[in-house]
Amino acid sequence: MSSVFHIPQENFMGKGCLPEAVGAIKGHGFKKALIVTDAVLNKIGTVSAVTKYLDDAEIEYVIYDQTQPNPTIKNVDDGLKLLKENNCDFVISIGGGSPHDCAKGISLLATNSGKISDYEGVNRSPLPQLPLVAINTTAGTASEMTKFAIITDPDRHIKMAIVDKNTTPIMSVNEPELMIAKPPALTAATGMDALTHAIEAYVSTAASPITDAVAIKAIELIQANLRVAVKNGNDITARDQMAYAQFMAGMAFNNASLGYVHAMAHQLGGYYNLPHGVCNAILLPHVQNFNLTSSAERLRDVAEAMGVDTKDMTTVGAAKSAIEAIIALSIDVDIPRGLKELGVKEADFNVLADNALKDACGFTNPIQATHEEIVEIFRKAM
Repeated sequence: MSSVFHIPQENFMGKGCLPEAVGAIKGHGFKKALIVTDAVLNKIGTVSAVTKYLDDAEIEYVIYDQTQPNPTIKNVDDGLKLLKENNCDFVISIGGGSPHDCAKGISLLATNSGKISDYEGVNRSPLPQLPLVAINTTAGTASEMTKFAIITDPDRHIKMAIVDKNTTPIMSVNEPELMIAKPPALTAATGMDALTHAIEAYVSTAASPITDAVAIKAIELIQANLRVAVKNGNDITARDQMAYAQFMAGMAFNNASLGYVHAMAHQLGGYYNLPHGVCNAILLPHVQNFNLTSSAERLRDVAEAMGVDTKDMTTVGAAKSAIEAIIALSIDVDIPRGLKELGVKEADFNVLADNALKDACGFTNPIQATHEEIVEIFRKAM
């Protein structure tokens, strides 16, 4: 089966890479950026840590800092209006998945007509987006390098999955100095998001030798470094290794896609405005238990990547130990144990399941579920 491997043209990694990246931006000849971020990152000085280099490089910019944790259609529209009013010729996103996804929506509409909802689904846009540089401040979503954008439609209470090669940034930047001192809960949620990306990509029906390699390495790095990063947010080595891990997990799912964890988590986020990484972490072991009959050998590999000695186990036993290792990591980084703690209601399961089955992320799950099976997974995750 043929495959196409999508990744940004330039990817800057490691401590001290930010000024190098700004030099590359200047080399592209861009004149004025719309910076897409959120109010917290602007207030605490993360944005100014970037703009000082833009100032030195004489690159102009205007800042849109109203991105919500689950970016909305209005965020995209408001950012696009500011971009057009200021004649910006490129976009810089600063943050985690929310600013990156919002920026992708803005960049896509800057060159394509219509509304962002027109592009829900797979490869719906005719034209490449306005050039986007994505500067990452968390180790989790990998949105800085993927073709995925998730935008909330409040009227429908759903998160739209936009999977489009034209939303791929031209440049990604993972500077671990921008990731230090982030709250433990945020570090845990984003780290478990990265683990979910790697595992879902590894068991995906679209997996390839390339995605397998980076997915397994990502799992190994997350197992070795996430607990440390949560415990000590200033540990630059752990932050650096988690940045590599989430990037490789992004490489994996950007090209192998995902599964029902994300298809279901998107509905929880859209319906209840819940944090995406936490929803993924809670759902991950339950979805993999559902996948067990078709993915036991692959889950055995996951177990080994998570440090489990499987040599005396059956394949199914080793696969079950992978699920146990996922749960153990979640407990160690203080992820809530179930959806009930997040305020999820069983009365909403039917509509959540209906929408999950329409989500493009579920199309590559190793087993295609019925509505009743999705409802049962939600129930077990409570």
